[in-house]
Amino acid sequence: MACYTTIITVFLVLKLVEGAPQVPCYFIFGDSLLDNGNNNDLNTAARANYLPYGVDFPDGPTGRFTNGRNMADFLGEHLGFDNYIPPYASATGDEILQGVNYASGSAGIRNDTGNHLGYRIYLGRQLENHKVTISRIADLLGNTTSAKNHLNKCLFIVGIGSNDYINNFLMPDIYPTSHLYTPSQYATVLIEQYSQQLKDLYEDGARKITLFGLPQIGCIPDELKKHSTLLCVDSTNEAVQLFNQNLKALVDDLNTNLPDAQFIYINMYSISSAIAITLLNYPCCQVSKIMPEGQCIPGKAPCLIRPTHLFFDNFHPTEIANSIAINRAYNALLSSDAYPMDIRHLVTGNKLYYDQ
Repeated sequence: MACYTTIITVFLVLKLVEGAPQVPCYFIFGDSLLDNGNNNDLNTAARANYLPYGVDFPDGPTGRFTNGRNMADFLGEHLGFDNYIPPYASATGDEILQGVNYASGSAGIRNDTGNHLGYRIYLGRQLENHKVTISRIADLLGNTTSAKNHLNKCLFIVGIGSNDYINNFLMPDIYPTSHLYTPSQYATVLIEQYSQQLKDLYEDGARKITLFGLPQIGCIPDELKKHSTLLCVDSTNEAVQLFNQNLKALVDDLNTNLPDAQFIYINMYSISSAIAITLLNYPCCQVSKIMPEGQCIPGKAPCLIRPTHLFFDNFHPTEIANSIAINRAYNALLSSDAYPMDIRHLVTGNKLYYDQ
């Protein structure tokens, strides 16, 4: 009953704010969990512009790595946007004033992450693409100052880092990182690079920035298959938690040292753990055993009761899992879901800091 009440409440709120989003613009950086079509025309195995991906999306396959809407889509709905934010690959005209999605499947904080899958738009290049967008916004608004003032009011979300483990550190036969660094050292190296990238985003006008921590990567079907186990891989989850701990500390550092900065951290680790309790932890689609291994086989029908599954393929959540995750990121169910506040308080300007 509570679930249906929440859905109805969200629907009514969206109707009330239709045409008046909570922020004037919304920009998205990240990987396949947020990608909505940027990889479609790239020379890469990390693409999702074919069925059964998009089987539950109104436009069919669009490049979203799930059966329907991804987390970026659901957040846009919570914020009150009438349309989904367009991918950078196809964003045109004045629609960029409301935001752009730069996310790219297999992308990482590190430039080399995901290289074995083909071309991808790593975070550094996403930031370069954003500079192009800023230039276009300056042309639309008249000057760079107006563009920066516009961006100061926007919401920025960044969800990246999973591939730096899945498609880098956890592939010792392809990438050298696990031979060069301990898990603790690797988390430190990643956060150092990420910190500079986030400072660049701040310098380009971003002020309200949501950082998504990493989920329980040790529990995804791909990891269970690699380790021939039905239980979560503790060593992987422990490595991921080192990154998350450093990321949460980085939020405090950035908020302290960057004037007017409002960074928040979303605890996807605990959120994904909670979701896993109620949904089936194996893929809904038939997955490929060849490149791209673990993604849905083109044209093969997925499972029929998709709302019961946590994962659509061996890596990516289903639409229902994306919805639950964003519900908690936007309006925290527990104080541990977000730090120092959830997205709702960030965009509405209510500086409610959790007692943590």
